[in-house]
Amino acid sequence: MSNILPNIELARKRKEKSKIIHNFFNLEPKYKIIGLNKYFYVRTYGCQSNIRDSENIKGILSNMGYKEATNANDANIVILNTCAIRENAEEKVFGEVGFLKSLSKKKDFMFGICGCMAQEESVIKKIINKIHHVSFVFGTHNIYDLPCIIYEYSKTRKQIIKVYSKEGDIIENLPSVRTSNVKAFVNIMYGCDKFCSYCIVPYTRGKLRSRNKEDILKEINDLINKDYKEITLLGQNVNSYGLDKKDGYLFKDLLVDVCKTNIPRVRFATSNPWNFDKHIVDLCLKYKNLMPYFQLPIQSGSEMILEKMNRKMKIKNYIDMIKYIRRLVPNCAISTDIIVGFPNETDKQFNETLKLYKLIKFDNAYTFIYSKREGTPAANIIDKTPLVIKQKRLAILNELVIKYAKINNNKFLNKTVEVLVEGKSKTNDKIWTGYSPQWKVVNFSGKCKIGDIVKVKINNIGKFCLYGVIV
Repeated sequence: MSNILPNIELARKRKEKSKIIHNFFNLEPKYKIIGLNKYFYVRTYGCQSNIRDSENIKGILSNMGYKEATNANDANIVILNTCAIRENAEEKVFGEVGFLKSLSKKKDFMFGICGCMAQEESVIKKIINKIHHVSFVFGTHNIYDLPCIIYEYSKTRKQIIKVYSKEGDIIENLPSVRTSNVKAFVNIMYGCDKFCSYCIVPYTRGKLRSRNKEDILKEINDLINKDYKEITLLGQNVNSYGLDKKDGYLFKDLLVDVCKTNIPRVRFATSNPWNFDKHIVDLCLKYKNLMPYFQLPIQSGSEMILEKMNRKMKIKNYIDMIKYIRRLVPNCAISTDIIVGFPNETDKQFNETLKLYKLIKFDNAYTFIYSKREGTPAANIIDKTPLVIKQKRLAILNELVIKYAKINNNKFLNKTVEVLVEGKSKTNDKIWTGYSPQWKVVNFSGKCKIGDIVKVKINNIGKFCLYGVIV
């Protein structure tokens, strides 16, 4: 308990500099045998950054001798890698925590929680005071502590809370078990310092810390040598890459160097549209391995709501940017995020969002009802809009999402698209599945193998899928 636990009040004020540390992770011999003849199970909630963290957690556990189980019941150690972005994500985790209470009675069983929820002050207090069957908790900043935590708990069988209230150093040599042998996520930065009024991320994952370009390119080249075909550059806001380093090397410069590695496919996620650089669009013309897909979360079509969200974006500028993208990259796909029911959102403000959606006709959108996050500025707003109104608005918006998704998919009917083969369909083992350059799911038939990039003629479309056959 000697650690400084998460503190939402201090998170905005922290000024300490994070370090980039190489060759830090080194398993002591006593840690390498803990998991022999034992199994682990990691359940991941939330975003791509959490998926990438889980790959590191699995890598560490594998190095400790554990093997991966297919479900929690068969595991000796279960870890929930959690998300804090919305309240229902937390409710799912606490529901799973209750379910795992019965397993905690098994001999030699351990149960841990990590991820963004673990960086929340209220969550840690709840675990310490009420949820005693949780064996250990660690944060987003100290995944490297996992071997020590497991060893210590195995000796004492006393709850361990190791979560730090700090930005977090960048540890460059954590082991990893990749989710796919074909495509991979590559972190280019951690945290975010935009402090949107509704968002908990700067408090849980800390403020912006960029990796060195040399470390990023080395990781990508290692993936190329292992025959990976696609990488996605990850960051809470990739446009901000390099701003903390002040050496003039920014995201657009990194993107050029990544494309020059000649890996067949390059993607990036996510971009805050207010500081999206048009040079990134220009690069799509120069580098054919830069995929024509743009995820640009606008969150609302009302400038008044955007101002309350602390989102520095003018609707006209956003529309102009979308026009610029579509003019230069006519075969692109554009998706967005939208929050419905921000505190006291009016009918007029919601209709402004619908108007914007109808104007741009997005390929897809991730839509949510506003979720109050304790400690964020928006959580202090007294909200007089009933939940039932917000639910109706979400349903209306989702009808538009489905409508324009299908309209955009229809453009590909009887066209040929390139698809990276990722595996068999979950519902039909005679059908292959993969993604087009525009991030469209494509289900298709024909002769191929995982990792191939094949040409597929589209002969049918669905709301969110394309269907075809290999040419």
